[in-house]
Amino acid sequence: MPRSKLAIAAVAIGALTAGCGGSSTSGHHKGGLYTAATPGACGQPVPTPLSTPQLYTKEPPVCIDPTTYTATIVTNQGTIVAALDGKNAPHTVNSFAFLAGQHYFDISKCHRLTTSAIVVPQCGDPTGTGAGGPGYTIPDENLTGATYPAGTLAMANTGQPHTGGSQFFICYANTPLPPQYTPFGMVTSGLDLLQKIAKNGEDDANGPGDGHPKQPVIIQTFTVTKA
Repeated sequence: MPRSKLAIAAVAIGALTAGCGGSSTSGHHKGGLYTAATPGACGQPVPTPLSTPQLYTKEPPVCIDPTTYTATIVTNQGTIVAALDGKNAPHTVNSFAFLAGQHYFDISKCHRLTTSAIVVPQCGDPTGTGAGGPGYTIPDENLTGATYPAGTLAMANTGQPHTGGSQFFICYANTPLPPQYTPFGMVTSGLDLLQKIAKNGEDDANGPGDGHPKQPVIIQTFTVTKA
């Protein structure tokens, strides 16, 4: 699938990228909703991989309950915990639960940091290129009246509707964005960690205020459990 980007309206900062390829190691997380040891979801097989280890032919069936889930993101810089909105963003939360259970995010870096107007790190691409993803896309959700205050987890996309994959961003301060990027969670612990990383800056690889974090952020494990 083509490289995608998060188009930001009325802001001088460049586009944030997302995509639809990628890979990672296989395995499972104790306590996760979906694991490599789970034969299927909703009584159906896990989507067929397109390649080894994990590039899937279709979105997994939605099996989560319409309630709150907890994402625990352990990084080399510390741990970030977020409440995920399974009621208003079921496809997104379900997909993250599935991918986390497949070890998809583990040992992947947050490949982008923006520090001017749009203030987010962007993660979720195991290739580390900004062009990776799970091989499928998920529908936009929870956009009516959406805003992006500090702590928001939201989906990157191509600038076109329903093109989210696995890449996401976290607002470490209030961020002005149009309601085009599915907000699906809120940080409950670790926002100070993100703010510290942001203070260390980025390398301007994509232009002023937009590049790779100078303080590398590596997701070591990513788990999703029912709150």
